[in-house]
Amino acid sequence: MDNTKVGYVAVIGLPNVGKSTLVNALLRQKLSIITSKPQTTRKRILGILTEKDYQIIFLDTPGILKPAYLLQTKMMEEIDLSVKDADVFVIIFDVSSEQSFKESEENEYIQKICFDPNKQKILVLNKIDTIPQDKALQLIERFELSNTYKSVIPVSASLNFNTQRLLEEIIELLPEGERFYPDDIISNETERFFVSEIIREKIFEMYEDEIPYSCEVLIAEFKERKDSKDFISAEIVVERQSQKGILIGKGGVALKKMGQVARKSIEEFLEKEVYLELRVKVRENWRSNENFLKSFGYTKNKE
Repeated sequence: MDNTKVGYVAVIGLPNVGKSTLVNALLRQKLSIITSKPQTTRKRILGILTEKDYQIIFLDTPGILKPAYLLQTKMMEEIDLSVKDADVFVIIFDVSSEQSFKESEENEYIQKICFDPNKQKILVLNKIDTIPQDKALQLIERFELSNTYKSVIPVSASLNFNTQRLLEEIIELLPEGERFYPDDIISNETERFFVSEIIREKIFEMYEDEIPYSCEVLIAEFKERKDSKDFISAEIVVERQSQKGILIGKGGVALKKMGQVARKSIEEFLEKEVYLELRVKVRENWRSNENFLKSFGYTKNKE
């Protein structure tokens, strides 16, 4: 179509600054899982917003961090891939966290993008509702005076405040071209992927300490059935036997409760009833094992 704006928009920032919440708000539906814990997002998630005169392909990325083990290295590779693909960068700072403004190796990664004159950049000051108005105005002025960004936009992604203005600024920066995806596609990921993400989200919400970070979810079976509920069998992989015991709980109560909550969310997402079977397996040190990570879909990015 003539004069159609189309392009990739990478949403980047430190862990827990609200990237997934913002992408969901811009897409007007929940695509990326969201929890209060950092490092919830492990793989970049592609969300597509198509309207009459534009198609935006949002790249929701993991939080930028200094890798401590191989899984986190893979997460950084997901960000690198998004940086290479992006036409526009939405860089998010959490105004309620001093970490967004401190000098660090993670922030150096962001600064390299910020000071690249060849990149189209919008700065989002997220969680703007958590600070006094005078402080918010000072931050906006500070970043506008740097002349680093096309726009500096105060936003509250959780309250959907100013997201429309952000969307308009993104569209303005996109190049014209032909659409990359059919109009009715909202992601390039499969239902299996989103089901596994929903289960992982519930693990993050319902378990403490290292358990969520030591878990991966694989969909072993996904059968659509005409005359009964769809059948889904999922494997939750942990690193140690003790973690398996915590996940399952005494008499299997904890796993059963988590499964009930996950099933409800899966049914809401798929808009159909499902039978959900959960199994827990131990794969020692899977987060640092190349072969395990490859089998879980974490592959080295190709140049």
